[in-house]
Amino acid sequence: PYTTLFRSHSDVYACRQTGFAMLCSSSVQEVMDLGAVAHLATIKGRVPVLHFFDGFRTSHEIQKIEMWDYDDLAEMVDYDAIDKFRAECLNPEHPVLRGSAQNPDIFFQAREASNATYNAFPAIVEEYMDKVNAKIGTDYKLFNYYGAEDAESVIIAMGSVCETIDETIDYLLAQGKKVGVVKVRLYRPFVAEKLVEAIPDTAKVINVLDRSKEPGAREPLYLDVVNALRGTKFESCTINGGRYGLGSKDTTPADIIATFENVDKNEFTLSIVDDVTNLSLERGEAPVTAPDSIVACKFWGLGADGTVGANKNSI
Repeated sequence: PYTTLFRSHSDVYACRQTGFAMLCSSSVQEVMDLGAVAHLATIKGRVPVLHFFDGFRTSHEIQKIEMWDYDDLAEMVDYDAIDKFRAECLNPEHPVLRGSAQNPDIFFQAREASNATYNAFPAIVEEYMDKVNAKIGTDYKLFNYYGAEDAESVIIAMGSVCETIDETIDYLLAQGKKVGVVKVRLYRPFVAEKLVEAIPDTAKVINVLDRSKEPGAREPLYLDVVNALRGTKFESCTINGGRYGLGSKDTTPADIIATFENVDKNEFTLSIVDDVTNLSLERGEAPVTAPDSIVACKFWGLGADGTVGANKNSI
């Protein structure tokens, strides 16, 4: 797992060429559940997994979660794969020399030879997601959809913003709005067919949210989605890309509503006022998305380092 303070997803995007698979959790409970998937899949699939989630917004959030028992994990472990790993791993008791150099006559072929391993890995992740689902009653998929079955405006995102989007969708569905979100779980390998399966056929406008800024180019998740939907039934959809949450800038339900309403701004930013390049979406009045049973109150932090802005937001 990897977390930092006042963060974005730029560090994760920088790891795309490392060869690690990338699995994203949106909440504290998902960190626990998908942590099991990451651990089990990497043992069987022989691909290292970078299981990432948002620093402070998730890693230091106060939440009550259902804990995993080691006995439950033990039931799902592939022990043959563990034995194979131990037999082949580097060991000072029987040292070997590997990967000292590869010249042009062999490097390209060797690089491509790993394709089969990565092509097989998403199915292994799905296998363990299914086992976790069967054990604890969840519904984890490579891409999870939440919202109206006939949604016309769809957001694609990953990370803690999905929690805000879920709450906003509940608020909008109560008003009869046709909206939904596709949550990216397995970011690498990126399985285009599974993304297409997750999006409702009724979608007309798709807004992709990246928690990153790539100067001089469009952001990674947006480019992945555009490429994945090319030549599919969603090719004629309007696909916009937005940036949010840089430096832990709060993204509120009002920002999510503005995103769902965005049709013609192909590149946009959320939660700031961009008076230089005018890319920001205008934030409307903040809606009350909490259930009626919730009593609103304000927490005041007392003390020193323990009351930095991120901690207060987490509470």
